[in-house]
Amino acid sequence: MKTFAMGGVHPEENKISTTAVIEEFPLPKTAVILMNQHLGAPATPCVAKGDKVKVGQLIGKAEAFMCANVHSPFSGTVAKIDSCKDAFGLAKPAIYINVEGDEWEESIDRTPDIKRECTLEPKEIVDKLKEMGVVGLGGATFPTHIKYSIAPDKKAEYLIINAVECEPYLTSDHRVMVEHAEEICIGVNILRKALGVPKAYIGIENNKPEPIRVMTEMAQKFEGIVVEPLKVKYPQGAEKQLINAITGRRVPSGKLPIDVGCVVNNVGTAFAVYEAVQKNKPLIENILTVTGKKLQAQHNYHVRFGVTYSDIIAHAMSEGLPETTGKVISGGPMMGKAVCNLDGPTTKGASSVLVIDEGEAERAVESNCIRCGKCMNACPMGLEPYLFSSLVKNRRIEEAGTHNILDCIECGCCFFSCPANKPLLDEIRLGKNLYRGILMAKKK
Repeated sequence: MKTFAMGGVHPEENKISTTAVIEEFPLPKTAVILMNQHLGAPATPCVAKGDKVKVGQLIGKAEAFMCANVHSPFSGTVAKIDSCKDAFGLAKPAIYINVEGDEWEESIDRTPDIKRECTLEPKEIVDKLKEMGVVGLGGATFPTHIKYSIAPDKKAEYLIINAVECEPYLTSDHRVMVEHAEEICIGVNILRKALGVPKAYIGIENNKPEPIRVMTEMAQKFEGIVVEPLKVKYPQGAEKQLINAITGRRVPSGKLPIDVGCVVNNVGTAFAVYEAVQKNKPLIENILTVTGKKLQAQHNYHVRFGVTYSDIIAHAMSEGLPETTGKVISGGPMMGKAVCNLDGPTTKGASSVLVIDEGEAERAVESNCIRCGKCMNACPMGLEPYLFSSLVKNRRIEEAGTHNILDCIECGCCFFSCPANKPLLDEIRLGKNLYRGILMAKKK
């Protein structure tokens, strides 16, 4: 089976919530809607304190180039417009809403009927995605309308749908494929129409036989959609690795997927595209996996953005977090981030609430690097993580830049494979931020 050519590891899969059907999460009493739930500049609030809002109403307008509209996931009254600490302790602009009832914008089609025919032209599709605030749901939250506004000197040849879900524990993509296969395929064909490419490829790792079966059967009813089962290897779902696995092409250093004729979207994004274009529904909710080895029950919830992590924990775990909890992670254990503020709200980029116990969360004692090269062999980008570690520690940041530290996709393969337990990923993340600061200072 196909896979990417370089590096990769095989962490324990822990897909223990695959059979948990998607449940609707209850409405909270209050909600906090962040204005930057996407890559780029925050949206500008277009409501005021005391305003009444409906579900799906525009409350944050994208005024910068790299930005996305933000819509209200709830109906109620705007309590205040202020800053709010997100789940990771960073203060961000936000709109606070007192939730009252569940009144939706009349233009949103809430019927269960599947709308199959898309009558919009390519540019109209892109404009619709911008209007509905659709962003990539694979973690990066890149505004989708920008990805599909391709420069005249570039040409798309492949549309690739990332349904790999290679992160351990996560199963939201698994469930959305099993439960919403037809809507996904309609969304894929809408994206294919926007790009003007003849085929779309849906990559799914071979450890997901049920989604492969369901999506393959459904894809046969649609022209131009091919399901590609892939070999199980992390980080197969990373954009550049998935391109290499399916097309054999490699994205050069400093280049984007479109430079090799490819556009990649997450399978959850394809479902959001269907709802945006066919149902006129803004991106106001996502599917979150709530999982952990010590939890009494596993869940996949349909959660509207603005619900806090503490709300989710209180609903999913009647007795609260297990006493042995070491960390709560938003995302998977390889690329996710530990939540330090459980009262922080969920956003468009949230994919899970992962509870791991103290034994699993505790890092092993660090020792000296033995120059074994395992971090290099594991790196899917062909980089030298041990070298970055040394350069960053010695503040030789520009030298790290010349060795392409910005090419690191932060997959964690180096840290996972290091027998000395060195915090390679932490040091590389620090180095990348410092180097970006140097580049910005030079540009000024």
